[in-house]
Order: sequence, then C-alpha cells, then structure tokens
Amino acid sequence: MMRVEAAMAPPIGPGELVVVAGPSGAGKDTLLRFARGLLKSDPNIVFPHRVVTREASADEDHEALSEADFAAAAAAGGFAFWWGAHGLNYALGAAVDDDIRAGKTVVCNVSRAVISQLRCRYANIRVVLVTAPVDVLAVRLAARGRPTDGAIATRLARSAPAPWDLAPDVVIENVGDPQDGAEKLIAVIARRPSIATSDRFGAVAGPVPATTDFGAGSKNSRDGRDEPATTRDEGRPPI
Repeated sequence: MMRVEAAMAPPIGPGELVVVAGPSGAGKDTLLRFARGLLKSDPNIVFPHRVVTREASADEDHEALSEADFAAAAAAGGFAFWWGAHGLNYALGAAVDDDIRAGKTVVCNVSRAVISQLRCRYANIRVVLVTAPVDVLAVRLAARGRPTDGAIATRLARSAPAPWDLAPDVVIENVGDPQDGAEKLIAVIARRPSIATSDRFGAVAGPVPATTDFGAGSKNSRDGRDEPATTRDEGRPPI
C-alpha cells in the first residue's frame, strides 16, 4: 500500500531501488546480510531494515511493531510503502524515498505482490528473484521453527508465481554456499560489468534473456499467494 498522494505523484528518482524477492526459505535475508557487510563502506548504497508486525529473530533483522503501532505509523506517513503477507504486515520506512531522491541505491527485501506497484512508484527499479528447489525451501523453513510463519505446506504452495508476473532482471538460484549467491547480488547492486550466468551448482544469475518477453505492462498474479499492495483510495483500511 501507499499513501494516496504518493500513488499519484510522479515516479521517484534519480536514485535506484533494487528489490530482492522470492519464495519463503529462498535465503533472501541471508544474501542481503552478506551484501550489506561487503558494501557497508559505500555511502551511496543503503540497506534499510523492514518493519514487521512480528518479533525480530536471528533469521530476520527487522524493526518489530505491534499491529496498532504499525497502523498508526502508516496513517502518519511513516512508511514509503507497506503490504500484508502470511498474516503479518511489512513496511519500508519513508527514508527510502529520501535516499532515492538523493541519488542513492536502496536495496530491500519485498513481497512479490508489490513489485508491479513499485515499478510505477520509482523511476529506476531492478528486480532480483532469489529461488531454490522446493525440497530445499521446505528444509530451510522447518529449520526456522517460527510458529508465526504458519504452515510450511501453505507457504510452499504460494511460492512459485509465474516468472512473467515478476519480470525479474536477474534470477539467482540460492543453493550451496550462500556467499556465491551474495556475490551475484553484489554484482547487481554495484552494477559490475559481468554477472555469471551459471556456476557449479547450476545457479542462474544474470539478466533475463532478451528473447523472453514478459510484456511492459505485465501485472502480478492475483492467485492469493500474497496480499497485493493497494492504494488507500481503493477503500481498504491501512492494514
């Protein structure tokens, strides 16, 4: 979701938004932690923490808010955008917009359901899709042991939207050593000239082939995997 005035405003630039998305258990936060550590000396690259209506844990470094505080922050303009998924609410702070207006690169983990709206909201956006085989996802989710995550089978059932719904710029299959995937992510963030298209694990990392046409106006799937982001003028409550 976004504030009404934000949804109607011109796209924000000149900086860039790099969004990392993918199914639960793909290891998005792990790759982001590696990338943050290796790029922390660059003041023009920002890794904001998400706000989530769940207690923070070793698996996810975020700012925890209650449902009431989250709703209040959204109403007060404290978030650049927010969404609901897995029975929880997630957001990125309003400072994201300030950083992008200042010409910085902002890197964050988002729901696949918000990507179509983010493409309208920001002038420069790249999408990194992180994936892993279903059996790997299941093992990782079980290892978390977070009751608030809900049933593993339910999360896996909504973890494979069609790629044309996302139109990712880069796909990283995150198996094996996570540092391998992190290096690919860093190459995207830092715009290094070459990105490996495969490695010894058979991972794919690189621009989607030019022969793949997702369509400039492609939309996210509406199959209920995640709650799509909406603007408040659609009559929905803040959360």
